Amino acid sequence: MALQLVIGDKNYSSWSLRAALVVDLAGADCEEVLVRLYQPDSRAQLLRHSPTGKVPVLLTEQGAVWDSLAIAEYLAECYPEAQLWPQERQARALARSVCAEMHSGFTALRSHLPMDLARDKALAELPDAAQADIDRICAIWADCRERYASSGNYLFGQASIADAFYAPVAARLRSYHVVLPTTAAAYVETIYRWPAFQRWYQAALQEVKG
Repeated sequence: MALQLVIGDKNYSSWSLRAALVVDLAGADCEEVLVRLYQPDSRAQLLRHSPTGKVPVLLTEQGAVWDSLAIAEYLAECYPEAQLWPQERQARALARSVCAEMHSGFTALRSHLPMDLARDKALAELPDAAQADIDRICAIWADCRERYASSGNYLFGQASIADAFYAPVAARLRSYHVVLPTTAAAYVETIYRWPAFQRWYQAALQEVKG
């Protein structure tokens, strides 16, 4: 299966990171196609690949799949042996629920703490709405870890689509020096030790330097 994943700048594009981590989890043979964002021709370049003019988009032999959640579901169907979702029904339902909440929510966090992997500085003041989002995220992580800690260090024990979706959040919390509860801080460490995330992170730092 010939696949290409069209992504934006690795330092800034959180949605591209989510899709790339799922591709890695699937073990898919997939070529990355980078389109630099915030350039005069960025939208024109993206519209060559996606009807929305946004990243990420997965190019398959049958056509384009856009939106990170659609890409995740597509890969879960194409690579069932990779077990991208938890195998137990209730765990799978919970994983889908927290991914959907991430996909559609936390707008204050996105607005005030945009992903910037090269950043290493706290905000002068954290807005209340952003703190409320962070509190909810920490509660999600604590609930998942309490339920599935015996199976491994990721949200549902083993790395899954849920971790791909929350990895950019973990990155934001570290980049902006957000003080976290013990469980949330440990989960951020887990994400930063994830080999697939580390490869992306190092590439993002090189991207900024270059």
